[in-house]
Amino acid sequence: MTLDPVHVDGIARLANAIAGGVDDSDHDGFAQTVWSDWLDPLHRSGRKVVEPLGEQRLQAAAIDDVALVETPFPTVHGLDSGTINPTTFKNGLVLDVAQAAMACVPTDLDLHRSRSLVATVHSNDATAHFPEDWIHYDDGYGRRRVLHAPRVSRFAEGVVHALSLYLAESEHALVHANTVENLLLLDGPLYPKELLNWQDRDAELGELAREAKPRSIVENYVRLVETFVEKDVPLAGFIKNPSAKLITQTVRDKGSDAPWANDTALFTRLLERREEGERLTDDLTFTSWFVSRGGSDRTLAEDGDALGVERTLDPKQYEVTFFVVYDPRRDLLYRVEAPYAFTKDPEIRQALTTQVLRDVAVARGPPEAIDKADELARVGVREKTALRRKLEDHFDTESIKSYDDARWGEEY
Repeated sequence: MTLDPVHVDGIARLANAIAGGVDDSDHDGFAQTVWSDWLDPLHRSGRKVVEPLGEQRLQAAAIDDVALVETPFPTVHGLDSGTINPTTFKNGLVLDVAQAAMACVPTDLDLHRSRSLVATVHSNDATAHFPEDWIHYDDGYGRRRVLHAPRVSRFAEGVVHALSLYLAESEHALVHANTVENLLLLDGPLYPKELLNWQDRDAELGELAREAKPRSIVENYVRLVETFVEKDVPLAGFIKNPSAKLITQTVRDKGSDAPWANDTALFTRLLERREEGERLTDDLTFTSWFVSRGGSDRTLAEDGDALGVERTLDPKQYEVTFFVVYDPRRDLLYRVEAPYAFTKDPEIRQALTTQVLRDVAVARGPPEAIDKADELARVGVREKTALRRKLEDHFDTESIKSYDDARWGEEY
């Protein structure tokens, strides 16, 4: 059933009443104040959690011009991992399956064929045991394994999802690191933020993050950075939906009433440009680079403990650095992360910035290598349904379904 016009009008009047109580006329001014007065550096609990890397600037690049620049990196590889989403079965098992894939621009069909599959299982049966060795299939192009998740009293679905996703991604990246010659872009953050955020979400999850299996996944990402530093090939993460709140929350904690929901809203306010009320769409706007040592990024900061993982490089080399780019054509903001080991070099910072701007300008969205990896790794709705049916057959049980599964198109 659709809304009748009278109800649409009623909602509009509600919005009008809400809008009347919101005055954002000074938001631009406060955003500029945060930019110019708070970030060089931003302190929290006596630590520098954000500070500029090089000169702090807001910049713009004409879309038509930057789309035609010569690419700094002749080949770009992209990496992504997708899952079937956590599924709970009537026999007590909770499971998620992830597949990771790597793409290349220009195309490499053999590489695109390769997959790493991880099924993470949570069971409340203390006697349950699953083989966890890697098994090769598809003439060696694919490999698969089972991971038995540590037992938790809550959050089982979130745990199996994160462990599957990040183990598949990190293992696939390490296996194929030797094929990357110029640049690797991860579809998502540089480190497994969801797993690192367990430390702040709940005491039980915080303890779980330091157990052997989650810690080994963090170690994979540490080794990935070390591998690419040794190869002298840059590694970066492209975040399509950044949700960090480090800056806005810190400003709020210092007693200022930051009006933004998160840092994305703040940076969008800084980078969006209007003229006579209309958004200007001719330029990509972007920030200079920053070092981030707060939130989940504190774990791999110079003074962080990396969850106990040994780091062979100077700890500062692993620190997260980032810049953000705003595309006015779709009113979207992206965050790009890279380890300090690379971005400490101004020429590499510039090359990464140019490559991302060029790719976003051409694709009207994420870089082509990221888009290809996403397409390869994605598990569609029909495939998810078919896989769940096969799992039900193998487990000789049924998955626990919700009304929303039936309502929104899942077919069983």
